[in-house]
Amino acid sequence: MSSVASGGGVRPSRRAVVLTTGLLVVFLLYSLAPTWFLIVSATKNQTDLYSTFGLWFSTNHLGDNLHDIATYHDGVFLRWLGNSVLYSTLGAAGSTLISLAAGYGLSKFDFRGRGAFFAVIVGASLLPSTLLAFPLYLVFSEIGLTNTIWSVLIPYFINPFGVYLGKVYADSSVPTELMEAARIDGAGDLRVFASIALPLMRTGGITIFMLEFINIWNNFFLPLFMLNGERTFPVTLGLYSWLQQAQTARDMNTLVLTGSLLSIVPLAIFMFTLQKYWRSGILMGSLK
Repeated sequence: MSSVASGGGVRPSRRAVVLTTGLLVVFLLYSLAPTWFLIVSATKNQTDLYSTFGLWFSTNHLGDNLHDIATYHDGVFLRWLGNSVLYSTLGAAGSTLISLAAGYGLSKFDFRGRGAFFAVIVGASLLPSTLLAFPLYLVFSEIGLTNTIWSVLIPYFINPFGVYLGKVYADSSVPTELMEAARIDGAGDLRVFASIALPLMRTGGITIFMLEFINIWNNFFLPLFMLNGERTFPVTLGLYSWLQQAQTARDMNTLVLTGSLLSIVPLAIFMFTLQKYWRSGILMGSLK
C-alpha cells in the first residue's frame, strides 16, 4: 500500500519500491547478459570456448583473437567495419536531411491531400523493413543497381518514421511568424528552410540521425538481398558469412564472437558521444 508523505503527496510503500527495484535489476541483467557473454568469449581460445563456463573468464587469449580477426582473409573484417561506418553515416545523413525537409513541408505548407499523404507516411512507418527487402531487390535488379553502394543507400534515404518526427519537430520548433517575417524581408522558401528552419530543428535532426544510424548499422536483411561481393558487406552480413562458413569448413566461432564484440564498440562510442542530444531529442519528441 501507499502512504501519504509530509508534503501531501503519495509515497509508495516499501514493498512496491523493493518490487520495482527488483524488476529493474532483472531487466538490467537481461539486457547486459549478451554483452557480458561476448566480452568473456572474446578472451577465450577455441578449446576454452567449449570446455569452460560460458559466463566467466578462463585463460586470456584476447590479444591472439584480435590478431587473428585483423589478419584473417587479408583483414576483410576491418573492411566490413569501414563499410558499416560508410553505409550508416551516409545513409543516416541523407535520411535526416530528406526527413526534415519532408516533415517541414508537411507542417508548414498547406496543399490538397496533405492529411491523406501524412496518413500514408504514418502507415508506412508501421511496416517491418524485412517485408520490403525482397520487393526492393526486384526493383533494383531491374535497374541494374544490385551489388552496389546505391542499392543499400537509396532505401535508407527513405524513412517514413523520420518524416513523421520531422513534422513533429517542425510543428513545435519553427514559428510560422518567423517564417513570414523572413519572406517579407525577401527570403525564398529554400532560404527560409536552410537558414531558419534547419537550425531550429537541430535537436530533431540529431535524434533522427541517431535512430537511423543505429537502424542501418544493425540492418541485416537489406544487405543480404542486395550485396553479393564479400568486399561490399557490412559487418553484420560479414559475420553471418563467417558463421555459415563455420558449418562447412573450420570452426570460426571464436572469430565470430570476437568480431561481434568489436562490431558494437563503434556503436557504443557513437551513442555515448551524442547521449545528451539523444535525451533531449527523445524527451522533446515525446511531449508533442
